[in-house]
Amino acid sequence: MSAKPRLAWRCLTTRPINLEADKRPIDNDVMLYRGFPSKLHHAVPHWVEPGALFHVRVALDREKQQRQLTEPALAQRLLDSARFYESRQCWHITLFLLMPDHLHALLSFARDQTMSGVIGDWKHFHARKHGIMWQEGYFDHRLRNDERGEQLSAKMHYIRQNPVVDGLCANARVIGRGSSSALHR
Repeated sequence: MSAKPRLAWRCLTTRPINLEADKRPIDNDVMLYRGFPSKLHHAVPHWVEPGALFHVRVALDREKQQRQLTEPALAQRLLDSARFYESRQCWHITLFLLMPDHLHALLSFARDQTMSGVIGDWKHFHARKHGIMWQEGYFDHRLRNDERGEQLSAKMHYIRQNPVVDGLCANARVIGRGSSSALHR
């Protein structure tokens, strides 16, 4: 039987972590695992071009019993607030899809705001106003410029097929009729 590899955990206090030798340091007081922070920062780095597109996934806390995001009245409130955030230029929506226990979005963020701040504010509002208990954090993936053509179409297809794969509707054309709700651009 082979020995288990040792995990290289170490705790930092207020020492900055410089992830790139010539770039700005990131102040961090989180645990490190093999040199990587255990909690990633969601600030858009200075080298990401303005208008970068992100695939964002936000989930409900699955350990708590709660109503589904696709419940018609709640879904309408969530989509209305997503549109409101867009009208206030907090984000730009390319695609925003609600599933019963999570949502997918393709979003661009204003340069003067952090992605984590915008998403955190949005989640906090709905937690307070509608009693939604969100999973801590969220998933995000930046689509590089070379992912904008076919890759963007593939990402949008993947997101739109989510309700079909989960058996919520027969095909992606019926999205928005009760089982899931979406905003498209």
